[in-house]
Amino acid sequence: MATTRIAKEEPLERQLWKAADKLRKNIDAAEYKHVVLGLIFLKYISDAFEGMFAKLAKGEGEYAGADPEDKDEYKAENIFFVPPQARWSFLQANAKQPGIGMMVDGAMDVIEAENPSLKGVLPKMYARQNLDPRNLGGLIDLVGNIALGNAKARSTDVLGHVFEYFLGEFALAEGKQGGQFYTPRSIVELLVAMLEPYKGRVFDPCCGSGGMFVQSEKFVAEHQGRINDISIYGQESNQTTWRLAKMNLAIRGIDSSQVKWNNEGSFLNDAHKELKADFVIANPPFNDSDWSGALLRGDGRWQYGVPPTGNANFTWLQHCVYHLAPTGRAGVVLAKGALTSKTSGEGEIRRALIAEGNLIDCIVNLPAKLFLNTQIPATLWFMNRARKNGYPRKNDILFIDGRNLGHLINRCTRELSQEDIHTIAAIYHAWRTGEQGYKDIKGFCASIPLKRVQALDYVLTPGRYVGLPDEEDDFNFAERFAGLKAEFEAQLLEEVALNQAVAENLAKVKV
Repeated sequence: MATTRIAKEEPLERQLWKAADKLRKNIDAAEYKHVVLGLIFLKYISDAFEGMFAKLAKGEGEYAGADPEDKDEYKAENIFFVPPQARWSFLQANAKQPGIGMMVDGAMDVIEAENPSLKGVLPKMYARQNLDPRNLGGLIDLVGNIALGNAKARSTDVLGHVFEYFLGEFALAEGKQGGQFYTPRSIVELLVAMLEPYKGRVFDPCCGSGGMFVQSEKFVAEHQGRINDISIYGQESNQTTWRLAKMNLAIRGIDSSQVKWNNEGSFLNDAHKELKADFVIANPPFNDSDWSGALLRGDGRWQYGVPPTGNANFTWLQHCVYHLAPTGRAGVVLAKGALTSKTSGEGEIRRALIAEGNLIDCIVNLPAKLFLNTQIPATLWFMNRARKNGYPRKNDILFIDGRNLGHLINRCTRELSQEDIHTIAAIYHAWRTGEQGYKDIKGFCASIPLKRVQALDYVLTPGRYVGLPDEEDDFNFAERFAGLKAEFEAQLLEEVALNQAVAENLAKVKV
């Protein structure tokens, strides 16, 4: 008897990615992403505009007597005004013309001219010689099909999802360079799930392509909150990445007016000097040795100690603390070495954050291979300014060792599953609130008194505190040796990367 095999249809975004990637030809992914993402953004704002245009043209109810070409009508609904020569229907009708590249560049120009909030944001690279007009026409047709059929009514949701998916795929395609603008989705989801930014000001001082903000907005929506209850603030030093963030947020309808760009960065030119945020979420560059520390030795942000000029890890931590409101909380991704380092006073700053500031709430050890741009092991630091004010856990720190979580999505990259994220977040919330009967789990999580952390010289490595799982109580020497060997190799890898960064910095100074 013959068996019938039913092929599982691939998700829309995956089909689109494969088709778009085939049209890439000889263009690098780093450049190509702006071509594709710019078209998706153009399709989004055109769909939103044309939907509103149809309502105004119909002229019923509150729109009676309205002029569909009146820009103020769109501004009132927070919709971008799209001139006739920039509307998707016009571009798609001309997709096979040899001058389509100039038409798209012209569309981007007039959209920026009509919408000041998009000034300097949109890509204008479609008439370049390395982009074949036939391939561009194929891309326009491809993007034009995103909201077909039943998806038409929710085309903006589909376009937003595709935009986000493509950001991740381009980051994977770029590898190390891609990691500079993109924090892996599972890490962003974990940070947001633990912080729960329902209401207030959300700040990311190194916001990349804006993923932290998008996930915060999703979190509020998924938990029946009100999107208008959160406001976002951000800063990005890379202008190209900032443009991606502005488009990523606009396609979600998120106000990005307080997401700032300057090439000096958050330390030299803090765009939000007076901001005290309810939530700070950040994934700064690991072990950054070129942060202009020599120019900022007396800065008021270094309340817990002056950070070394050769490594910005504790600079970022103190910058985040400085911007926290009195009841604010922060989640920061850092290289694992910051848990133990004593170089150039880092151990003393860590001690002050714990003993004097009583700021450290939770440390999460992450599995290897989560990041696209580095193999350096990473951890999450959760800080809480409210620990001193009747906080039930003010005398403890929660340690979670998640090194064994996650699954490989390719040979070099791992991601956390939804179950992994839920497990870690649920443990943290049970511990923090005391409402769900938190219990230590050997080998995975432990609530440790500050006195014990002090006794271990303020080292924050979770493995020092959580112990071995129950099944390892009999101690398997071979397995433990293999684990220690892997840890040693990871630590060595981090030290090599750090030494290389220092050497490169010294070379710059000599030049």
